[in-house]
Amino acid sequence: MALALDRIRVGSAPDSWGVWFPDDPQQVPWERFLDEVTEAGYSWIELGPYGYLPTDPARLTDEVTKRNLKVSAGTIFCGLHRGPSEWDSTWEQVSNVAALTQAMDAKHLVVIPSFWRDDKTAEILEAPELTTEQWRNLTTGMERLGREVKDRYGLDIVVHPHADTHIDTEEHVERFLDSTDSDAVNLCLDTGHYAYCGGDSVKLIETYGERIGYLHLKQVDPEILADVVKNEVPFGPAVARGVMCEPPAGVPELGPVLTAAQKLGVDLFAIVEQDMYPCEPDKPLPIAVRTRKFLRSCGA
Repeated sequence: MALALDRIRVGSAPDSWGVWFPDDPQQVPWERFLDEVTEAGYSWIELGPYGYLPTDPARLTDEVTKRNLKVSAGTIFCGLHRGPSEWDSTWEQVSNVAALTQAMDAKHLVVIPSFWRDDKTAEILEAPELTTEQWRNLTTGMERLGREVKDRYGLDIVVHPHADTHIDTEEHVERFLDSTDSDAVNLCLDTGHYAYCGGDSVKLIETYGERIGYLHLKQVDPEILADVVKNEVPFGPAVARGVMCEPPAGVPELGPVLTAAQKLGVDLFAIVEQDMYPCEPDKPLPIAVRTRKFLRSCGA
């Protein structure tokens, strides 16, 4: 008999509707996203890029409430490995997103490290490996961010390993976790990005379970990924090729990931994020409906 996944709260995000930017003519309007995510059977959402959904708390509350939706998290990008000079610009972004996240009664801020190569042009922006000093800047900066976000907004930060960033592979993720304080910062494990970078999500959950604070559910197509890795294709064009695919067609298997997460004995969000930028406007909803049905078959 399958383990009842009663500690897992499933949701979706604008990303699964092809939304990467606050405003882009290739993206569906936010009203359509909210209507369709409800139609697909989800009750939890993330805010997505700041400015895509209304940023006025009263208006956003009205829009989500009338659709019986709730918000699980906001998201920011930051480059704290560059040192203290990054703090002010980071905090300016954080304060906007965290205030809205708090106003929506969410409890998490997903923090994504900045990209070392441009996800559209493939231009190399920085070295893909950090120096010892940069690692120290990254870990101490994230701890400071975690403590200040908690103190000021009551939110927990969860750092999101991501392709084409400095926190990507198993080695880098473990180094980051081993170098940071769990009281200040934990992990948003994105199953797709971790597989994209060669990691094993079940192993990570079983080894660093106390550091897993949030989940993003996605899968990668192994054949497309092999070509992406072989030809050093940057993340943006890889997504356009379909490297992130509809479950259960890719890896990792999500059933064992959810079972391992359930065994941690804590409440966890598991937010579906199938990167599809850009995509035709009619494409996301049928995929979202099928994905929700698939996750129910896993017990979630």
